[in-house]
Amino acid sequence: MSKVFTIAEGLENMGALRTGGQGSVYKGRRIGPIISAVKLLPTPIHTESTDDKNYRNFLNEVDKLKKVNGVPNPNVVKILNSGITESGSFPFIEMEFIEGPDLEELLKPPHDPVFTIKEAIKVADQLASALCHCHKVGVKHGDIKSNNVKFNIHSGNYVLLDFGLSVMSDEQRRSSMRHAGAIEFMAPEQNDGKMLFQTDIYSYGVVLYELLAGQVPFPLKDNGETARNTVMIAHMESALPNLLELRRQHLPENWTAVQKEREMQVPRWLLNLIADCLEKSPENRYSNGMQLQEAIIENSIADIKSGKDDDTKVVEEEVEAITGATPVAGYTAAPDAGMITLSKPVFYGFMVLLFVFMGLAGYSLFSKSAVPLNPVAKTVVDTPKTIDTAQLAEDYYARKHREKQKLTDSATQNAIKNSMNPQTNPDSTATDTSTKAQN
Repeated sequence: MSKVFTIAEGLENMGALRTGGQGSVYKGRRIGPIISAVKLLPTPIHTESTDDKNYRNFLNEVDKLKKVNGVPNPNVVKILNSGITESGSFPFIEMEFIEGPDLEELLKPPHDPVFTIKEAIKVADQLASALCHCHKVGVKHGDIKSNNVKFNIHSGNYVLLDFGLSVMSDEQRRSSMRHAGAIEFMAPEQNDGKMLFQTDIYSYGVVLYELLAGQVPFPLKDNGETARNTVMIAHMESALPNLLELRRQHLPENWTAVQKEREMQVPRWLLNLIADCLEKSPENRYSNGMQLQEAIIENSIADIKSGKDDDTKVVEEEVEAITGATPVAGYTAAPDAGMITLSKPVFYGFMVLLFVFMGLAGYSLFSKSAVPLNPVAKTVVDTPKTIDTAQLAEDYYARKHREKQKLTDSATQNAIKNSMNPQTNPDSTATDTSTKAQN
């Protein structure tokens, strides 16, 4: 393993980034433009021999860290090197340098005191991805807190840093956490020096709580022993303060009323997830990062299946903020302010009438224009007419009169002819008389 010197060949010390009871982090530069972060652990190792328990534990944990980088993850810092310093014999871990602010800095001015819901969900997803990645290879971080999660300004990802506590022995952790640990983020079992996968889950929950509420559940008033004990006991015994109430108190003054109400609509699944992470007993939390990430995925799918996308939710929340009433389930606000909105009963009534009208119109049109599929030849049936007896009698007598008139005219003509020429027709008189008698 290589050595780290205050000023030495191969690695230039560019000054401390931060110091604390769990070790100090220095900015280093190797030959060329490569910048790294070097974590010096507080407990020295006097002999680089496997007979030394501390050294042996350090080597075992470093081997685990190497597995973390076996498959790159954009949300986990890369471990570049490890070793023992020549001056002081302190163990060190050299990691890539992430340029950008950490979560603690992003909650301070000039930034807003709380994260937006959208950004908090992004952190929840990416930090869960980091824990899943580490826990799969058996690495427990042990020191998850807001200043150990950085925003990479070059990639836009949130990155989990500082695996220093993970390479300490149980006794070293117990001493370090008791005197200088970030007790606001510590799980109850860490007070006994225990470090479980569920320990990382608890600290993860505290980080998300802080991003949404604007403060940790149990803030540390000062760094005195009494204040630290108070926080420690609160983590073990006290109920969590109302996250939404704290969020309302910490909303930025420069946000509009609509934006404030919208940002109070924290998804129920996210609140439940944080509450599950912050269970006092490790057995009641998510068992590891894999289960945690699965829970986030399942809730994301549930949001999609519910049929409400983020835009619809935002519109509903804005309506609620303006009107002071909770939108009816299923209501979708109009995207344009000029559109007319109808209540559900009126809308349904209108639609029923429209369908009835369209049905009647279609039926009428169909019945007039429909042509039989198998045309049949039209059969004409004569309907008997009613007989008019009076008219029939009148026609009969008129016909008889005409016939009689013809006979009379014929007889008259014959008489005239006979009178003018009696010799021509000697029987004319008898004939006429006979004709008359017949008539």
